Amino acid sequence: MPRFFVRSSQIENGTVTILGDDAHHISRSLRMARGEEITVSDMQRNEYRCRLEEFLPDRVLASVIETGKGDTEPPFELVLFQALPKGDKLDTVIQKAVECGAARIVPFESERCIVHIKKEAEAHKTERRQRIATEAAKQCGRGILPEVLPSVTFPEMLDAAKEAELTLFCYEGDGTVPIGRLLAGVTPEKVRCIAVVIGSEGGFSLDEAEKAKNAGFLLTGLGKRILRTETAATFALAAICAVTELS
Repeated sequence: MPRFFVRSSQIENGTVTILGDDAHHISRSLRMARGEEITVSDMQRNEYRCRLEEFLPDRVLASVIETGKGDTEPPFELVLFQALPKGDKLDTVIQKAVECGAARIVPFESERCIVHIKKEAEAHKTERRQRIATEAAKQCGRGILPEVLPSVTFPEMLDAAKEAELTLFCYEGDGTVPIGRLLAGVTPEKVRCIAVVIGSEGGFSLDEAEKAKNAGFLLTGLGKRILRTETAATFALAAICAVTELS
């Protein structure tokens, strides 16, 4: 069943108003008809099974048939900080991170990044990345709409990642602890937010690892094999899900 995200203000008196691109997608791309059903999420983990009722030029109206609480979200808020990779690899990272339960994705520039932040293009890039996250969230049945933030510098990433109760800095150098060991005993009662920091193709420098350690981040390894940057993010988030949701 097709899934769409709306604001809670778009749900009133048992009627859901779907606007913009989603309304166009329902009527023009999917060519859905009156009486067909869709799933609507209000981005607050509430889900509504709805029946399409009316097609207007700028909106689609649907009636609420059934209301429930979504159960597809992880027990923690997962935040991914991803160093900017080359090419379109970040698109893949965003898609897979959303599927693995990330609530926020923050690209950042590190010392060994080949790609650099271009402020004049950042707004357009962020908008496109958000569209990728939105489509992935619809596809995998998320109860919230994950957010992709504009790219930040390494110092800004350090400050932002400090807000999480547990920040895992994925590093291929010495002094790391396996991710499974760091997650042992972690519960939603103790930890509300887990952040994961992933490097670019060249990984992190020793200086960056020291700064992360001094910021209180936990240096962790992702096994004995060398992972591509687009694989590492998925691997780390999946490992968290395996420990916290599947055990």
